[in-house]
Amino acid sequence: MIGLAVIVLAIVIMNMMSGTRKPAQEILYSDFFHRVKSGQVSSVIISGSQIEGFQMDGTGFMVNIPKDPNLVPALQKQNVKITVQPDAGNPWYLSIFLQWGAFIFLIAVWFFFMRRMQGGGNRLFSLGKSRARRVDENSTRVTFADVAGVEEAKEELVEIIEFLKDPERFRKLGGKIPKGILMIGPPGTGKTLLARAVAGEANVPFFTISGSDFVEMFVGVGASRVRDLFEEGRKTAPCIIFIDEIDAVGRHRGAGLGSGHDEREQTLNQLLVEMDGFDTSEGVIIIAATNRVDVLDPALLRPGRFDRTVTVPLPDVRGRERILGIHSAKVKLAGGIDLSVIAKGTPGFSGADLRNLVNESALYAARKNKNQIDLKDLEWARDKVLMGPERRSMLMSDAEKRNTAYHEAGHAIVGTLLPKADPVHKVTIVPRGQSLGLTSFLPREELHNHDREYLIASIMVAMGGRAAEELIFGEEAITTGASNDIQQATQTARNMVTQWGMSDVIGPITLDTGEEHHFLGKDIGMDLKYGEDTAELIDQEVNKIVNSSYQKALGLLKDQIDNLHTLAKNLIENETVEGDDLRSLLQIEPQAG
Repeated sequence: MIGLAVIVLAIVIMNMMSGTRKPAQEILYSDFFHRVKSGQVSSVIISGSQIEGFQMDGTGFMVNIPKDPNLVPALQKQNVKITVQPDAGNPWYLSIFLQWGAFIFLIAVWFFFMRRMQGGGNRLFSLGKSRARRVDENSTRVTFADVAGVEEAKEELVEIIEFLKDPERFRKLGGKIPKGILMIGPPGTGKTLLARAVAGEANVPFFTISGSDFVEMFVGVGASRVRDLFEEGRKTAPCIIFIDEIDAVGRHRGAGLGSGHDEREQTLNQLLVEMDGFDTSEGVIIIAATNRVDVLDPALLRPGRFDRTVTVPLPDVRGRERILGIHSAKVKLAGGIDLSVIAKGTPGFSGADLRNLVNESALYAARKNKNQIDLKDLEWARDKVLMGPERRSMLMSDAEKRNTAYHEAGHAIVGTLLPKADPVHKVTIVPRGQSLGLTSFLPREELHNHDREYLIASIMVAMGGRAAEELIFGEEAITTGASNDIQQATQTARNMVTQWGMSDVIGPITLDTGEEHHFLGKDIGMDLKYGEDTAELIDQEVNKIVNSSYQKALGLLKDQIDNLHTLAKNLIENETVEGDDLRSLLQIEPQAG
C-alpha cells in the first residue's frame, strides 16, 4: 500500500509539472518569415537548426530553419531580440532520463525503504514469511556418532528416526508417532546437535528457527510466520522442524504486564493451532528445545502437541570422556593421553564447555609453537575454564601478596583436614579472573546428593581464608578478599535451612519457594509464604551455622599453625602449588571436621 501511494504521488507530480506549460506550435519556415516581416515576432531563441519564437502577444512557436544568410539581417531589421544557444546534441537516453528521472528516483527510494524495513536481506513483501533456515540432507551431515554423553536422550529419539525412515511399519499397527518432542536441559548440553543428528540419521530436510524469530513489532507478523513455516514443512515432508529457545514465544499466556492479546500471545495461539491441526502421517515432526520449561504454557505441553519430553542433562564422567574423544579427534593430539584424567577433573562441564576446553588447549599449544597437544596443554585449558585466565601482568605489593598467600593457604589446609571436603586440586596466588588468588577443588566422585556433613565442610572450607587472615594478622587487618567466600557460605547455609530441611529449629519444610511471576523475574516476582517471626528464625539459624563453621575452621588452623606458615611461604616463593605436592609438603592426615 505504501509503495502504491508513492507511485501515484509521483505520477501526479509529473503531470502537474508537465502541465504548467503548453507545448509550442510548430509552423512552416515561410510562415515564420512572413510573421517577421510583418512585425509580429518580438524575440527568438536560435538553437542549432531550430528556432523558438515568441510573438507580441506572448504566444510561442517552433520552426525548423534551413541555411539562410538573410535570416539574421531580416531579424535585426525588425528589431527582434536574438538569443543564440549552442546545440547540446543530447543523446536519446539522456533525454529520457531528464524526462523520467524524478519518477525513477522515487521508485528507487521506495525499494530501498522497503528492503531496510524487512532486514535488508529478505525479499520484497516477505515480512510475514518464515525465517527458518533449511539444512538439506545433502549438506554437512550430523549423525549420532557426532553426539556423546546423552545416551538416554538418543534412545528416546530412535523411534522418530525409524518412523521417518519406514512410516508404514508403524501405521499398519495403528501406532502414531509423537507429533512433537520437547528437549529440556541446561545450556550447552547438545539439544540442537541432537535435533540435527535426528535429521541426519533419518536423511530428511531439517528446518531450524529460534523462538525469537517469530515475534516482531508488527501485529500479526509472528502468526503469519508460523503458518508459513508449517506450510513449507508440509511441502517438503517428511522433515523435521526444530524450534530453538521456544520459551521466547511459548511463555504462559495472560502473564504479561500489558494486554493479554499482544503479538507474542497471538503467535503462540497460532503455534498451538498448527501443532494440533496437522497429522503425523504428513511426516512433519516438531522438535523444540528450552532450558526454561517452567515458564512454558501448559497448552503447549499437553499430549497431542509435545507428546514426549526428553531430558538432556549434563554429561557424567564417562560421557565427558566420550565428548572429549569426539572433539580431540579433530585436533592434533599427542598419543598416549588418558582423556579420563581430564574428564574426572571437569565435573559440571557441558558438551559446549568441553569443546571450548579442547579448542583453548589447541590455541595454547600453537602459542607455544608445539606440533601436538599434550596433557599439560589440556590441563592448562581446564584450569583456565575453571578458575579464569591468569593475570600475571597485575602488580601486587608484598603485603598484598603475603595476605593472599595466607588466605589461600587457609582454604587449602582446612580442605585437606576435612575428610568430607573435596580434595584440593591446586592452590595459586597468581591473579585469575576477578580473584587475587584461588584454591580449586575437584571431587573424588560425582555425587547427586550431598549430606549435612559435606555441606558443613564446604562452609568451613569457604571460611578458612578469612580465619587464616584473622589468625595471622588480627581482626583489625582483615581485608575484603573473603567477600565471595562469605557470600557462598551464607547461601549454602540459607539453603540448608529453607530448602533442604537441615535445621532442627525450622524443621523439614520448604520456606522460600514463593510463587514466581513470569516476566517479572525471580527476585521482584517472588511472594514469600512466611511471616516476620519465621524470617527472624531463619536468619538466626543461618547465622548459627556460618559462625559455628567459622569457629571450627579457626580452631583447625590454630592446631596447624606451622603448616599454615609453611604453605604460605611456599606460595610466596613459587606462586602455585599442585594438590599432590601440597599433601606431600604438609604431611597431615584428614580428621573429623
